[in-house]
Amino acid sequence: MSEQIRHVLTLQCPEGMGIVNAVTGFLVKHERTIVELKQFDDVSAGRLFLRVEFSGEAEENLLAELREEFTAIAAKFEMDWQLRERGQKTRVLIMVSKYDHCLNDLLFRSRTGELPIEIVAVASNHEDSRDLVQWHGIEYHHIPISKETKPQAEAKLLELISQTGAELVVLARYMQVLSDHLATELTGKTINIHHSFLPSFKGAKPYHQAWERGVKTVGATAHYVNSELDEGPIIAQQVVEVDHTFGPSELIAAGRDSECRALSNAVRWHCEGRVFLYGNRTVILR
Repeated sequence: MSEQIRHVLTLQCPEGMGIVNAVTGFLVKHERTIVELKQFDDVSAGRLFLRVEFSGEAEENLLAELREEFTAIAAKFEMDWQLRERGQKTRVLIMVSKYDHCLNDLLFRSRTGELPIEIVAVASNHEDSRDLVQWHGIEYHHIPISKETKPQAEAKLLELISQTGAELVVLARYMQVLSDHLATELTGKTINIHHSFLPSFKGAKPYHQAWERGVKTVGATAHYVNSELDEGPIIAQQVVEVDHTFGPSELIAAGRDSECRALSNAVRWHCEGRVFLYGNRTVILR
């Protein structure tokens, strides 16, 4: 049998007649077999979201040819689109402070191949996780930060992102508020894990806020970063039941697994092309 290769096409555009037909007809023309097709028609917004995974015989320069020919279809329907080879690993830079449970989870899932990512570096404002990261054979960058040195530290972070070619930045319990400048620079390509079920309990010590309110569930929210603190578009959330016997420390312990799961789901869906940004909302096709 000839070698087979898979690709993923993702797009969003204004609703209209013939869009799906144009996409599937394009794939038939190129003798591609549809493996998975997911779509969502947002009637209120008048917008179509589509993800299609397809396979076919591997050919030289295939991806470039597909992209070139699809450009005309995309222009006709005003599509915001991306076409890439399935399984291509996303280059990820992780930022962390002292709490390393989410970092450790991502390192493990990357190492075992569960996540389609290549962790190109880890940056931290503390030294606590250096041994863990270097044991995985990954570069560790200590970038201390204070109120006085924040502009210089953030400039170093941007330089590191550029040097490593990181396509996605993951804030795995990075306990620093990003400046408006840095947040704007990273909009749409940075995922943060917030240790609370947003939009409740924003900012510092959300588990203590939850305890004071006597909540019966705690959870975690993975969201894209924007210039508003903990206001970015939500990608994934996880919850766990608790009761009146849980103090703040027990709530923190109960929430750790939720944080890891919500963050790893968000990273996976983003890297698989299943997350579509539209305004301050996301559409997840999975």
